[in-house]
Amino acid sequence: MARIKTAVIGTGFMGRVHTEAIRRLPNVEVVAVAGLTEELASSFGRQMGIPRTTADYRELLQDPEIQAVHICTPNALHYPIAKQAVEAGKHVLCEKPMTLSLAEAKELLEAARKAGVVHCLNHNLRYYPMVQQMRAMREAGELGEILVVQGTYSQDWLLYDTDWNWRIVSKENGPLRAMGDIGSHWMDMVQHVTGLRISSLCADLMTFHKTRKRPKVDVETFAGKTLRPEDYEEVPIDTEDYGAVLIRLGERARGCFTASQVNTGCKNRLQIEIYGSKLGVMWNQERPDELWIGQRNSPNQIIVKDPALMLETARSFADLPGGHGEGYDDAHKQVFRRFYRKIEDPSAPVEFPTFEDGVRGMLLLEKILESARKGGWVDVE
Repeated sequence: MARIKTAVIGTGFMGRVHTEAIRRLPNVEVVAVAGLTEELASSFGRQMGIPRTTADYRELLQDPEIQAVHICTPNALHYPIAKQAVEAGKHVLCEKPMTLSLAEAKELLEAARKAGVVHCLNHNLRYYPMVQQMRAMREAGELGEILVVQGTYSQDWLLYDTDWNWRIVSKENGPLRAMGDIGSHWMDMVQHVTGLRISSLCADLMTFHKTRKRPKVDVETFAGKTLRPEDYEEVPIDTEDYGAVLIRLGERARGCFTASQVNTGCKNRLQIEIYGSKLGVMWNQERPDELWIGQRNSPNQIIVKDPALMLETARSFADLPGGHGEGYDDAHKQVFRRFYRKIEDPSAPVEFPTFEDGVRGMLLLEKILESARKGGWVDVE
């Protein structure tokens, strides 16, 4: 079987995650990696066993043997790299948020359509088995009419003013940080599970640390800091630590959610709660194999992931039997498997988020920014 040759662009946290997940697919081979510098690329190549490394991603786009690329760079580089990739005829899997603006997202979608390439936005969090179980329950009518949605995406890795990451800087990340980085995941998931679109919203944003202490040396995402006071420089901050959003979905459903990177003790708590006229369901990413089911006239339940007991349309998203955990890495594998299936077989269904979802995501983020600045409700459609 001929293997699809792919390249990873970006050598940070997500570059490692993508490389390891790609290698779980039998029909795909990571043949090259591009980094910001030769040193970063070669170091990543040594760690991950990738012989071909470069500081110029354009070399990889010009290679006819490379069919696809994964873009795992800081957000500001997503648009220019993805646009050049699709124009070079490469299939593209891009991290989210897709771009820094709605205009860029629309232009990128149009370029991908014109080039006829397979395009995917990595909303991997849709692909936890119990998230798909929730969606299957909604599609089967088990939840009834969706009335209320609520939840949070809470982390604490930027709690202190000495915590630093490139995402804090708007020129690299975009004007929204907590909302762009993790709130975008929550909004994508709630629309994916309920089948409803966010139709209007009202947002409030807060930056608790008006200045932060930026290290004079590079630090890794999510890493603990052990630097001394003289190793920092103080800089003003123009992105939010926290956001809260009231939302309307479709005609009748209502809800709210928060996105925060300063919630003490929360490591990666994406919690989504969906309450229908028949049942309620709740899922927490820190306990991914469990699904809470709420009932009005009988005892509530907590069910544990077991593909033998899941609804048929959700079963293919779980590869391991009951009692064997499937988590963050597995969710990436599920997205990548479907992306590469489409490359291998153009007649295969599109079972992954595309650049169309990226356009929708950027529209929502721009509306959140507009609402926060305005101090009131804005329509999305």
